[in-house]
Amino acid sequence: MDRKPLKIGELTARIPVIQGGMGVGVSLGGLAGSVAAAGGVGVISTAQIGWREEDFKKNPMDANFRAVKKEIAKARELAQGGIIGVNIMVATQHYQDYVKTAVSAGIDLIISGAGLPIDLPRMVENTKTKIAPIVSSLKSLHVICKMWDRKYHRAPDLVVIEGPKAGGHLGFTKEELSDMEALDYDSVIRSIIRQTKEYEEKFGKEIPVVVAGGIFDREDMDHALSLGADGVQMGTRFVTTYECDASPAYKQAYLEAEKEDICIVQSPVGMPGRAIKNAFMERVQAERQPIPYCYHCITTCRPKEIPYCITDALVQAVEGNVDNGLLFCGANAYRCRRLEHVKDIFQELA
Repeated sequence: MDRKPLKIGELTARIPVIQGGMGVGVSLGGLAGSVAAAGGVGVISTAQIGWREEDFKKNPMDANFRAVKKEIAKARELAQGGIIGVNIMVATQHYQDYVKTAVSAGIDLIISGAGLPIDLPRMVENTKTKIAPIVSSLKSLHVICKMWDRKYHRAPDLVVIEGPKAGGHLGFTKEELSDMEALDYDSVIRSIIRQTKEYEEKFGKEIPVVVAGGIFDREDMDHALSLGADGVQMGTRFVTTYECDASPAYKQAYLEAEKEDICIVQSPVGMPGRAIKNAFMERVQAERQPIPYCYHCITTCRPKEIPYCITDALVQAVEGNVDNGLLFCGANAYRCRRLEHVKDIFQELA
């Protein structure tokens, strides 16, 4: 199947592949810049991005905003003129400030999910930054586009459809995730693409649609394109690359994972997620873990009620202390069997 470039307004990615934003610290400037240089769209996750800053525990917001600028600059150095984006969760505390920080740093694209980014157009007004909502249902796309049209007379520059096989936090119920075949998600993808075409006609602009969740190889990509998508978003496959910003131990956990090790967990932020079973997951299921700090990460978090701190768990994992951390992953993580370079993945996909 032919691979047409992915055009997002005046931006063009030679290969129609977006690297999914993965936090905490899994997709930073190193990975994003390498993906952009290879012809795709590199994406930095802003989720607790400043965890390595000396003042993170005392001033997490300042540390995060500082790190956003650093990682965007790092990605730019590597990107060779390629497209750099950020993934900012709507549920993040101080969401608007993260958006403003990324825009001021000259980011090309903001991808936003984990909530409805209703006011995102206002935050990027009079800038060149492109905006893309992540949706999992036709209803969520309709709500976002209707509100953007009514309030800002604007349509998305890109739409990301994230299916039930994705990693991290998911826009589905546990019941839906337990019987993914019954979802008939190909039909959902087609319906979202049809709805997006209607907004294309109304606004007289092209709105590319990319499919995420379970995209691992060329066959998966071809299937998504056959449904009418303009490209794909991949996260898990890029974790086991030399260029990924996570620790070697984190990558090794993916390489050692079997299919039965991948499970659905209930996140402290109130959403189901997909992760690798490990000693940490067994402990949190048995008893509540102490929470020494509040990092002010997610608006829905209730520190006195949650079973563990998700920031601390994700930081432990990305630093390599995998037995004491949370390892988010996609449904196909067990298919990762070797370390590879980003450029080799793009050669396969192209």
